[in-house]
Amino acid sequence: MKTIYKTSGTCAGRIELDIEDGIVKSVAFADGCDGNAKGLSRLLEGADARSAADRLRGIRCGRRSTSCPDQLARAIDESLALSPASPNPTREYQYGPTARGVAHSGD
Repeated sequence: MKTIYKTSGTCAGRIELDIEDGIVKSVAFADGCDGNAKGLSRLLEGADARSAADRLRGIRCGRRSTSCPDQLARAIDESLALSPASPNPTREYQYGPTARGVAHSGD
């Protein structure tokens, strides 16, 4: 499922990701640190989405309370929670309700 996630508190303005059957197929950041975003995207292609989110969640950028990897974890969590295959599409995480900043295409 393709998802566009509007970030908060980072240089990247949005994250576009595609998750199929719990596997990260692609990730693209709009703006932000170009090389780091491309590297992170390439590393996650083919990874288990839940495991990737668990590893990225909570990473901070300098004095900020979040980072591009943390925002990606949030996007993955919300995408998985809102997936038609999810047993509980209204699940919440420690940082707020699942409906914030997410748009799905192909639903």
